[in-house]
Amino acid sequence: MDVKFTGSSHYVASQDLMNTVNIAMTLQKPLLIKGEPGTGKTMLAQAVAEALGKKLIIWNVKSTTKAQDGLYVYDVVQRLYDSQFGTEGVDNIAKYIKLGKLGEAFQADEQVVLLIDEIDKADLEFPNDLLWELDQMEFYIPETKETVKAKQRPIVIITSNAEKELPDAFLRRCVFHYIDFPDQAQMEAILRVHFDCLEEDLVRQALAAFYWVRELRGIEKKPSTSELVDWLRAMAAGGVDPDRIAREIPFAGVLLKKDKDLQTLRKALR
Repeated sequence: MDVKFTGSSHYVASQDLMNTVNIAMTLQKPLLIKGEPGTGKTMLAQAVAEALGKKLIIWNVKSTTKAQDGLYVYDVVQRLYDSQFGTEGVDNIAKYIKLGKLGEAFQADEQVVLLIDEIDKADLEFPNDLLWELDQMEFYIPETKETVKAKQRPIVIITSNAEKELPDAFLRRCVFHYIDFPDQAQMEAILRVHFDCLEEDLVRQALAAFYWVRELRGIEKKPSTSELVDWLRAMAAGGVDPDRIAREIPFAGVLLKKDKDLQTLRKALR
């Protein structure tokens, strides 16, 4: 392997995570990343692309997404419309074939990073429907009798929020890593990436309160890194005295997004 991922200026990665990324690239296997929301799964692909100087292609998976969407789409409706109005070139089916994100990654002249984001949002058949394409790095377009082969094997990073169990056949083809939620030391390093300058006492008190809130019994949606970043911005902008943080948890609505969680917090602060 010519290049290795050693992190980036905008992403704090553990040594274990960096090692796993490099192993996946060496083995030329998709890297499956799991972890609770806010642990940096999506940002990892951005960091890898930035660090290696490669283009990033993002395939955002939704509940309605089919594997076929990532390969290509045949716009039969547009072709029918053109045929009705006598548009030139209607017999050229290739004109109506549009490559999906996986197809774009295969067609790229240089190696790219392909992020398949939140794969567990799709139905259970979605991962299995991609097995051949991810193994062989090619797919067939019957309408044009053309096989699209990867010019350069992309670096494939797949994220999952563990909302559904993925099929065993799919898991066997991936290198797996679970990103644990950052501890306070790691989180402080992450905050330094987001902020050029923060009052030390504000950071210390905010971190202590943030992890206390996360551990409160009854909290349904624990605040994540993005909420902490927003919370610190709010408190810095509002000129909050750090001594107030533990007693009051100011701007709690930035941290917690459910009525029940805010009520749980209020009871704990009494």
